[in-house]
Amino acid sequence: MNVTIIGAGLGGLTLARVLHVHGIPATVYEAEPSPAARTQGGMLDIHEHNGQPALAAAGLTAEFRSLVLEGREATRILSRDGTVLLDEPDDGTGGRPEVQRGELRRILLDSLPAGTVRWGHKVTEVRPLGEGRHEVAFADGTSVTTSLLVGADGAWSRVRRLLSDAVPAYSGVSFIETFLFDADTRHPATAKAVGGGALFSPEPGRGIQAHRESGDTLHTYVVLARPQDWFAAIDFTDAATATARIAAEFDGWAPELTALITDGETPPVLRPIHALPIGHHWERVPGVTLLGDAAHLSVPNGEGANLAMADGAELGRALAAHPDDVEAALAEYEQALFPRSREAAVEAARDFELCFGEETPHSLLRLFTGATA
Repeated sequence: MNVTIIGAGLGGLTLARVLHVHGIPATVYEAEPSPAARTQGGMLDIHEHNGQPALAAAGLTAEFRSLVLEGREATRILSRDGTVLLDEPDDGTGGRPEVQRGELRRILLDSLPAGTVRWGHKVTEVRPLGEGRHEVAFADGTSVTTSLLVGADGAWSRVRRLLSDAVPAYSGVSFIETFLFDADTRHPATAKAVGGGALFSPEPGRGIQAHRESGDTLHTYVVLARPQDWFAAIDFTDAATATARIAAEFDGWAPELTALITDGETPPVLRPIHALPIGHHWERVPGVTLLGDAAHLSVPNGEGANLAMADGAELGRALAAHPDDVEAALAEYEQALFPRSREAAVEAARDFELCFGEETPHSLLRLFTGATA
């Protein structure tokens, strides 16, 4: 079995690790030039029903537990004037411990044999050769031929084109990301507002979210429901001007909340939110499959990374169970993948509406408290 994985995100690396545990070699091709080429996002809550079992299948539970940041499951919801609507401390009984995404990726990378990940390999073309074989061409002029190709290459997957014509569509919402450092000392009022874990301060069509990361770093996601043309009119290469334009959308909000925007110590980064159609699937094509966002990109609700790792673990186990029949393994994997990912996408769309729709923050409060009215 010659397994070629495109993309060294959490899903692709989990697949490579589970295959390694079962004695099956794999090669991962990643466009980024090195593991440290860019930051790997913020905090992830790793769930009991999918992310944690995936890490167990990878034999990395102890390493994962060593990364957990205590207290980060705390949740606060504030109104625009700073009134506390919900304050749930982390009492240690939650089932979604928080870790830094970059650290989680590091333990997966460290668990693989040297040379498993080939950095600096940006895919330019993927073409079928027949009988389940595919050729992958890279920007550096090299190529590889494989009998088993896995697209773990994210939202704008090139491998997906072999299976589906689906393209992610803009959700109507974008996030703007920034950071505050040494917040307890330099921004005490804002640090107090955020608390020890996650902060949500939403109104219909807009909101301010933040999460306390390692130390006293606050990671902010400003949420705005605006068309892409609206954002295109903002010059994000001019940090001061972009920050002022985004902050203007929150005029009159409590200063400890708007400081998460105006006092940001990194240039604001625009993150348009896209999603594949709910229920995205494809007919079985020999020698190729997808996992993670490449297969089922949805609006964010905390499940994306967990689902990607679960996909990787499930695919790895299926291949290990059918070492002499790759097509049986892929069919078994996809048969479980499609209903699982559809259910998750429906839930994500519902949660997104509760967070940012017309009834928020009351709908968000109901989501966290389990209230029915």
